[in-house]
Amino acid sequence: MQGMEELRARVKKLNAQATQLKMDLHDLSEDLPTGWEKIPEVAQRTFAAYQALAEARMQMQGAEK
Repeated sequence: MQGMEELRARVKKLNAQATQLKMDLHDLSEDLPTGWEKIPEVAQRTFAAYQALAEARMQMQGAEK
């Protein structure tokens, strides 16, 4: 099992990545209809990032107990 500091660092990194992807998706939506074909790719990457973040947070919570 990873150390608590490693888990915190991973959550922090994943949070930053997820936030950036959220902003990318937001920016894409503001530019519509330009770039509409990129929606599935950006949405999938955003979904995957938030899924990884949620899993890392759950892992960190389990390690705190």
